[in-house]
Amino acid sequence: MAIAFVFPGQGSQAVGMGAELAKTFASARAVFDEVDAALGQKLSELMFNGPLDALTLTENAQPALMAASLAVMRVLENEKGLRLAGKVKYVAGHSLGEYSALAAAGALTVADAARLLKIRGKAMQAAVPVAQGAMAALLGVGREVGEKLAAEAAQGEVCQLANDNEPTQVVISGAKTAIDRAAQLAKAHGVRRFMPLNVSAPFHCALMQPAADAMAEALAKVDMKAPAVPLIANVLAAPICDPAEIKRCLVEQVTGTVRWRECVAAMAADGVSDIYEIGSGKVLAGLAKRIAASLNATSIGTPQDIEAALPALLQ
Repeated sequence: MAIAFVFPGQGSQAVGMGAELAKTFASARAVFDEVDAALGQKLSELMFNGPLDALTLTENAQPALMAASLAVMRVLENEKGLRLAGKVKYVAGHSLGEYSALAAAGALTVADAARLLKIRGKAMQAAVPVAQGAMAALLGVGREVGEKLAAEAAQGEVCQLANDNEPTQVVISGAKTAIDRAAQLAKAHGVRRFMPLNVSAPFHCALMQPAADAMAEALAKVDMKAPAVPLIANVLAAPICDPAEIKRCLVEQVTGTVRWRECVAAMAADGVSDIYEIGSGKVLAGLAKRIAASLNATSIGTPQDIEAALPALLQ
C-alpha cells in the first residue's frame, strides 16, 4: 500500500472547521494559536464561529484552510505517532493546498505558510477590480474542450483553463465579458452544464499577474527547506523537492492551470493506492475516485475521522 496526503483548496471552508479538533487535542489548539499569532488576528475564532461571509473572504479562507489541515497533521504526528516520511510517498495540494502540503512536509513553518497565504489572498483579491473577472465550471467535458472553448471565447481578452479537476469537470477563468461569451458558446462545445462560480476574483489566469509578482517577492524572503517527501506540483503534475524549484512553481501556479487530474493520475500511475484528504471537506476525495478508479480515498478532518483512519495509517 502506497499513500499520498492531499490538501484542499478554496471552497472547502466551512464555519466550525477545526473546532472539534481544538476541543479534543492540545496539538491542534497549538496550531490555531500559532496561526493567530503569526497573522495578528483571531482567525481561529472566525473559523470556529463564523460569520461565513468573513471566513469566505479569500485572505481569510486561504490561511484558515491551511490551519485546519495542519491541525490534523499535528494530531496525527504528535499525538498518534505517524511519521510522514516513513509512511507517505507524496504530498499534493489543490491551489492554496500546496502551501498546506509544504507545511505538512516540513518545507515551510506553519507561521510562514499562514503569512504567505494571507499575502496571496490579499494580492489575488486586489489583482482585478471587483466584477471585472469571473470563473465558471464546465461539467461533462474535459481539458481539451475547456481549452478550445476558452480560446474561442477570449476574442482578445483573457480567458483560459484554470483548473483541470477530473475527466468531466474543468474550470475556466478570465475577463467577465469573455466568460459571458463562453456561456453562450458552451452548448455547441458539448458542455452539459455551464456553472458560473461564486468567487471574488478570476484565479489561475493571466489577470492574476500582479498577485504572482507579489508572491515572487514574498517567497524570496522565506526560508524554505526540502520537503520530507516529494510534492506533486500543480503546474507540473510531477514530483519536486528542490526549494528553489518549488518557489518558482508556487509563483507560476498563481496564473497557471491547476493540473489536478494529472497530479492524481501521476500518483496512481506511480503505485499510490490510498489518498487521504487532510483538513476541511471531502472535495478531493470525491475527485480522486473519478480520476482513477483504483484509488481508495478517505477524508480526515475530525477527531472521529482520525480514529477511523489510524489502523490503516499505522499498520
